[in-house]
Amino acid sequence: MRSDKLIREKMEREGLSEAAIRAMMHGVEELRSGRKMTIGEDEISPTPELPKWEELVASSEEADAGLLRQMVVIKLNGGLGTSMGLQKAKSLLSIKPGVNFLDLIVRQALALQRKAGCAVQLLLMNSFSTSADTLQHLRRYTGEGLFEHAEDVELLQNKVPKLRRDTLEPVSLPGREELEWCPPGHGDLYAALAGSGWLEKLLERGVKYAFVSNSDNLGALPDVRFLRWFAQSDAPFVMEATERTEADKKGGHLALRKTDGQLILREVAQCAEHDVPSFQDISRHRFFNTNNLWIRLDALRDFMQQHGGVIPLPVIRNAKTADPRDPQSAPVYQLETAMGAAIQCFPGAQAVNVPRSRFFPVKTSSDLLLLRSDAVEIDDAGRMQLAPECHGSAPVIRLNHPSYKLADSLDALGVPSLKNVRRLTVDVPWHFEPGAVLSGDVHIKA
Repeated sequence: MRSDKLIREKMEREGLSEAAIRAMMHGVEELRSGRKMTIGEDEISPTPELPKWEELVASSEEADAGLLRQMVVIKLNGGLGTSMGLQKAKSLLSIKPGVNFLDLIVRQALALQRKAGCAVQLLLMNSFSTSADTLQHLRRYTGEGLFEHAEDVELLQNKVPKLRRDTLEPVSLPGREELEWCPPGHGDLYAALAGSGWLEKLLERGVKYAFVSNSDNLGALPDVRFLRWFAQSDAPFVMEATERTEADKKGGHLALRKTDGQLILREVAQCAEHDVPSFQDISRHRFFNTNNLWIRLDALRDFMQQHGGVIPLPVIRNAKTADPRDPQSAPVYQLETAMGAAIQCFPGAQAVNVPRSRFFPVKTSSDLLLLRSDAVEIDDAGRMQLAPECHGSAPVIRLNHPSYKLADSLDALGVPSLKNVRRLTVDVPWHFEPGAVLSGDVHIKA
C-alpha cells in the first residue's frame, strides 16, 4: 500500500533500523485491521495471588560472581521531565546535594562490579532528546572501570513518524520536520536492542539476563538474590508487580484474559470510557506494573526470530494534532507500545508481587521533596532506604499549590526535617527556615 511504502521510505531516510521499521509496520497493520484496541472489562478477570518477592529471595542463595557477569542492567532514560519544568534529561535532576539519578545508577553498577570482580554491563536507553546531556555527564566516570567511553553504555531509542488520520501516511510539515516524529513508547526497547546490534553483542559476551527499569525509580535495584531465582526459574520474562494504592489508580494493571487465562497488562489508554471505573477499582485489580522487568535475552532473540523480527505488542493509538500547540494542525495518530505488555507474548512469562520499596518513582515535586529530606537515606552503593524514624512507611507529601508544580520551586520552599512526619500538606506558598523540624500531621493552609 502507498502508506506502507511512504512510512518505510521515510524511516529508511532517517537511518532507522529494519527492526524499528518492522515494529512500526506491525503497529500500522494493527491500526488498519480495525481490530479493537481497547480491552473490555468483560474480557478479563482479576489477577489471582502472585508469588511474593520475599519468599523467592529468601529461598535463593546469594548470586555468585559468575551470574552477575551474565547480567545487563538497562535503565530507560529517555524522559526530559517536562512536566516538572525540566529542559534536560530527567535523570540529571539533583536529589541530594551533588547527586542526581544518573550518579546513583552508576554508583549501583559500580557496587555490582565490586561483587562480580569484573565490569558489569550497564545500558542507558536514551532518546534523541536526552543523549547529549546524558553522555556529557557520564564522561566524568570514564576512569572508574565501568566503561571506557560514555558511548559504550548507550542504547538509543527509535523514533517513529506521526501518521495522518485520514490516509495513515506520514505527516509532512516543511520547515518543522522535527514535529513529524514522535517517541514510540518504551515498548521500543525490543526493537532498539535488536536493531542496534546490542542484543547479539550481549549474547556473544555471554550476557544472558537483563534487568530493566526506569531511571527515576530509585527502588529498582538489580537484586542479586532475585537474579539467582530468575536464572533457576527458566522463565523467559518476569514482571515485578506491586499492590495498588489510591495513588496508583491510573497505572497499568495486570489481569487474566478470559479466553486463555493468559496474564496481560492493561493500560488506561486501552480502556473504553465506561470501563474506567473498573480500571481504577484497586480492590478488583490489585496489582500494577512497576516497569521493573527481568528478561532472558536468548529467549527474546529466539521469539523475535520466530515472529518476523518483532514482538507483537498491543498497540496504543493516541489521537493528536501534528503540532501539539496548534489544535488546527493536521490530525494525526501517534502509535505507542508498552514494554510490560510483552508478558502476554512469552510462553511461561510470570509476575511477582514485590514490596513497595521496589517502586519509588519521582514524578512530582512532592516526590522530590521527600527524596531531598532526611526521611530518605542513600548509601554508598546507591541503595535507598527510609530513615529508622519512619518505621517503614514514607511520609505522605502533598504540595498542592500550583506554584510547586515545577522542580525548581523547591528552592524557595526549603527542605525541612521530615523523618518524624506522617503527612505534610502545603496549600499556599511557604518557606521553611533552615533546620526546621516537623512531626506528625502538618497542614499549612495560610
